[in-house]
Amino acid sequence: MLNSIKSLFGLEKTDFAQLVKEGAIILDVRSKGEYAGGHIKGSVNIPVDQLGNSLQKLKDKAKPIITCCASGMRSASAKSILKSNGYTEVYNGGGWSSLQNKI
Repeated sequence: MLNSIKSLFGLEKTDFAQLVKEGAIILDVRSKGEYAGGHIKGSVNIPVDQLGNSLQKLKDKAKPIITCCASGMRSASAKSILKSNGYTEVYNGGGWSSLQNKI
């Protein structure tokens, strides 16, 4: 139970830098305005409330995806949406600024 909670909120130890080196997509699920105010270079912005209708932008369901937002709550929701739609390697990177420091 605790591990699944840790996994949901991205608290498990994940080597995000290695995932990025291997070609992971960084998916920022904040609003367009939040994204415009600052983001990780090369990240893809699909707001979490539009994610379900924008899955065609993420064609390869086996490619690693790291979700991020402002605090980690929306990115946890995005991870759940992706997993329930067949994406196999999805990681919650939490807040985008702290994720940026990990990559």
